Amino acid sequence: MKDTTCMYCMKNDAQKAIMTYICDLEATELYLFNNQACKGRCIVAFKDHVNELHDLTEEQTAAFARDMRKVGLAISKAFAPKKINYGMYNDNGTHLHCHIVPKYVGGVDFGTTFAMNPDPAVTLSDEEMKAVIDAIKANL
Repeated sequence: MKDTTCMYCMKNDAQKAIMTYICDLEATELYLFNNQACKGRCIVAFKDHVNELHDLTEEQTAAFARDMRKVGLAISKAFAPKKINYGMYNDNGTHLHCHIVPKYVGGVDFGTTFAMNPDPAVTLSDEEMKAVIDAIKANL
């Protein structure tokens, strides 16, 4: 099921302004967050339009969790953060997704909850974005 008002379903310009598609996983689509203040920050978005984790079947929930784990492990292997935060806030949206945010000692928001839009933003060149994506994909 798709929702025509949802950026995850429509893959529209609003979505592309904040994230870059990496690949499909078992239950989710994987995106790199364009603001790379936390190097390797990604989003996994459930492939179908659902609002809440409890809207999933047990099997779908397990697949969603496996995807989150797989991405967290790939980020850990690729970039060796001190900690990874997993955030599923979604107050203003209606599409189930999770931010997977690596945290680095001395880095932005270390020791506290990550900011949705860290300031200052870190914008990578196309080549740098490709290198981050390639490092994540190599460890999936």
